[in-house]
Amino acid sequence: NFFKLFPASCGCDPCSQTQRSKLQHRRARINQQINKEMRMRAGAENLFRATTNNKVKETVALELSFVNSNLQLLKEELEELNSSMEVYQTESEAINVPMIPLGLKETKEVDLTVPLKEYICEHYREDSSLFEKEIKEFMELRQAMRTPSRNEAGLELLVEYYNQLYYLDQRFFPPHRTLGVHFHWYDSLTGVPSCQRALAFEKGSVLFNVGALYTQIGARQDRSAAAGIDRAINAFQRAAGAFNFLKENFSNAPSLDMSGPSLCMLVRLMIAQVQECVFERVTLTTQDTHFTSQLQVAQEAARVSDVYSLVLQTMSQPLVKDYVPFSWASMVQVKAEHFRALSHYYAAVALCDRTHCDEEGEKALLQLHVSNPAGPPLSQVLRDPEERRKLGKAHLRRALIRHEEAMRVHGLCKILRKMDILQEVLSFVHKRSLDKYSEMDREDDFDETAEAPEIHSQTQQKPDIIPPNFSTVQVTDIFRRLGPLSVFCARARWGPVRLVCLQRGEGGLGLTLRGDSPVLVAGVVPGGCAEEAGLREGDYIVAVDGENCKWAKHGEVVHSLKSCSDRGVELSVITLHTHDTQVCFIALHTHETQVVLCVCSSVSLLNWNRKKNREGGGVTKRLGSTFSLPFGNLGDGESMY
Repeated sequence: NFFKLFPASCGCDPCSQTQRSKLQHRRARINQQINKEMRMRAGAENLFRATTNNKVKETVALELSFVNSNLQLLKEELEELNSSMEVYQTESEAINVPMIPLGLKETKEVDLTVPLKEYICEHYREDSSLFEKEIKEFMELRQAMRTPSRNEAGLELLVEYYNQLYYLDQRFFPPHRTLGVHFHWYDSLTGVPSCQRALAFEKGSVLFNVGALYTQIGARQDRSAAAGIDRAINAFQRAAGAFNFLKENFSNAPSLDMSGPSLCMLVRLMIAQVQECVFERVTLTTQDTHFTSQLQVAQEAARVSDVYSLVLQTMSQPLVKDYVPFSWASMVQVKAEHFRALSHYYAAVALCDRTHCDEEGEKALLQLHVSNPAGPPLSQVLRDPEERRKLGKAHLRRALIRHEEAMRVHGLCKILRKMDILQEVLSFVHKRSLDKYSEMDREDDFDETAEAPEIHSQTQQKPDIIPPNFSTVQVTDIFRRLGPLSVFCARARWGPVRLVCLQRGEGGLGLTLRGDSPVLVAGVVPGGCAEEAGLREGDYIVAVDGENCKWAKHGEVVHSLKSCSDRGVELSVITLHTHDTQVCFIALHTHETQVVLCVCSSVSLLNWNRKKNREGGGVTKRLGSTFSLPFGNLGDGESMY
């Protein structure tokens, strides 16, 4: 049944035996082993502190050393798995520098059946057995999102679950109380388990996986064509947006991968990979070999080097240095050196191979360097072929130094040495610069090669951080049958359901109704039928003659009351006592303008109903996105009967 409900086409791919899924299974197995070893270590440490027997202490200390050794080996194995960038790369035969993707956070199964049933009975006073279908649906959705497919369907699955968590939070998680359910998630890089009862931890972990999945989608694009480059740029920008949103909206994260410094590093890493894709698009679309075009490519390469240098600096911070995989830091350093070398190479090609230079080219050369090179003014260099050759040769010399440094750093990392495509790229560009340098070198050139200044970085496209748009995946509240969230939520408190038998008198029923979903008794006529039957102002009608009308519109309830026979009508009503203090957002719509007022209040919904603006709707803020909630009591006009 699970596979029928959530097939691979819906974004869940639990049975796929691709390299990536096998990698995920290995990660899950290592995470479980790490969790077991950490529990053993915690027990041994407690015993070591508690015992006074020296012999027992020696034995426990020996066991602790074995456990710590096993933990270290498991963490190293997991690091190697997390550094397996090749399985996430494109299968295209095109030669591109590999990108750095991020593995998904793993989670343990959570059984919410008993806690949700108990809460439905206790808080909503409903028969929980009637909601087994909804509970099962939610559990299957959570199970499906643990193995999202690496495409748009997988992203939609994660966002769908994230959106459902909003409703779950509103329905079952009141302030200052939890359901007693523990959410277990493993660190994406170290595998260290974290456990919290707060639903925010579940939300944050799912959002982290949204960003991680975007990195995998970006890494798999075929960047030999402009369309693939654009898709990669979009994916990495959205990954940066997800991590940045997480950084700004979550604090005190229990796992290092969701800590502020780590998320800051991930955002900068994604931005750097966007900048790299921009460079690849510039080189791909720059067909002409004009002097100015080559200088622009040089400045784009310098820009990529600069942003990777910033990432490397972030990775060297105290809280991140010991956490980031060595292969990541090595790859970032390799790229910083590689693109710095390319900037000098393209500058040399422009100076030596492009003899024609117009006024625009002269202006571009004057803005190329961070500082003016030694020797004649650049305007004179442009007109003197020998001076151009000397400056170009100086740039090539710096390019070769950077190429060799990139290859040296690459050789120090065992994991990078296994990446044939990276070795191929570095060897190719180094040989190209070396051949160019040999071509320009002369036997009678006894002048000492000048020192070329660094290239001033500049880009044609600055990366954007695209925040997640949760409204792209529309969801229906799984537990919708409990009633409109405006009344039937975890923060609301109401009395037991009362049965009121109304019979129409000569003056009518003697009550005023307002709004819908659910309909409110806005007033009762003193001495009228409604008051005598026990109806009170502020009651909500939840059923008419046994028919549930929590979601009924104003007109539907009115029609039911008008259609009552001589024996009268039986109403099921509740009285809302209070809402717990919370921040609510009320959207007031006036034709083409929307004004949002922030109200901190613990007023009852009766007060919400008395707002004069009949066109409004309720909106509650949910981690940077908004969901329209049916404060429908503001919708229809009031009617008197």
